[in-house]
Amino acid sequence: MPDQQNVLLKLTTSLNNYNIPYFFINETALWLQGVSPTPNSISISIQWDGFEYVIDEFNKIFGQAIPEHSVEKSVASYEINEQQVIVECTYNTVIRTNPYLVEVPFQDHTVPCLSLYYYQKLPEWESLVNSHLSKMQNKVTEQNEKSWNQHTYEALLNRFGTPEEAATKLKTNPLARLKSLMPFLPQLEGKKVANLMGSHGMKATAMSLLGAKATVIDFSFENERYAKEIAEQCNVDLSYYVSDILKLDEKHDGSYDIVVMELGILHYFLDLQPLFEVVQRLLTPGGAFIVQDFHPISTKLITSKGKKHKVDGNYFDPSIHQRGVAYEKHLENHTEENIVLQRKWTLGEVITGIANENLMIKQVVEEPNSKLHDRGIPKLFTIQAVKQ
Repeated sequence: MPDQQNVLLKLTTSLNNYNIPYFFINETALWLQGVSPTPNSISISIQWDGFEYVIDEFNKIFGQAIPEHSVEKSVASYEINEQQVIVECTYNTVIRTNPYLVEVPFQDHTVPCLSLYYYQKLPEWESLVNSHLSKMQNKVTEQNEKSWNQHTYEALLNRFGTPEEAATKLKTNPLARLKSLMPFLPQLEGKKVANLMGSHGMKATAMSLLGAKATVIDFSFENERYAKEIAEQCNVDLSYYVSDILKLDEKHDGSYDIVVMELGILHYFLDLQPLFEVVQRLLTPGGAFIVQDFHPISTKLITSKGKKHKVDGNYFDPSIHQRGVAYEKHLENHTEENIVLQRKWTLGEVITGIANENLMIKQVVEEPNSKLHDRGIPKLFTIQAVKQ
């Protein structure tokens, strides 16, 4: 085992025994999260009111270090197995409640780190983290694309019935399929609409029935098959591009009056900025962007089981998680191929990401759950923005 890993294991073993909060920071944190190569030194931040105790104990094990003190922090340096180890504390901060604290797999354990999303906000690290997230997004999209092309058509049949049956319901009442979106959509007649990650295409087909020229952009061939069959049964001309949104051809730029994203899409992106850059590119000047998704209070903070609710999540958790695909419950057989990776975002992160792309936010609406026992818990949020 390389010396850095041996040293890190020694440090975590000792610190865990002291029961004092800590996390790895700077190059060490980014190395542990796969962002950067092996660091020249290992850096740890200790809970400030336990710093002196840790230094006393480390001095017994690793040799004498004399801390240096400044207005904001204290720092001590050790040489362990020819590796420099920097131990510091920042005064009057609480490590356990830091919103960027994450647990990262290491050997057979996990170790606490300051998240890469923290360093993404710092100019000296921004480019490195963005490059890593871009490479990781390619892998995530590849895995998600694979998952969404495994038995998706079968799941759609089990959930919505045959394309003929689904089309009959759509033709009878297209507004029903768009009920939650209609208050935010401009007049659809004659408008060009892009439904990003539009899945089975039923919302796009409903918009087509109401006079729009709708296009779905999605990476699932099986979704495309079901959507095109429904559109054919509805006698509408639905365009469907099978593509990774982030690699969409430039021929689409400035082509759409309205861009719509809805329900369970944002969490497939490890970085929102490249996504909203694409949205901005697709829109015509003055074009409208409507994004509607599940409220993070319900997806990140509260666990619900029937009528019982438990606040046991971390609203600010920036971790990337494995989840089953959305249609998994409609499949008879569950496999590893039905696993996708997700990053759940706070409402503030979504709003900021949109505003950063020269998209003027006109509305942010939070919708309560309609069930009586869920009263007071937000279910959905909708953001309406306009390209300036």
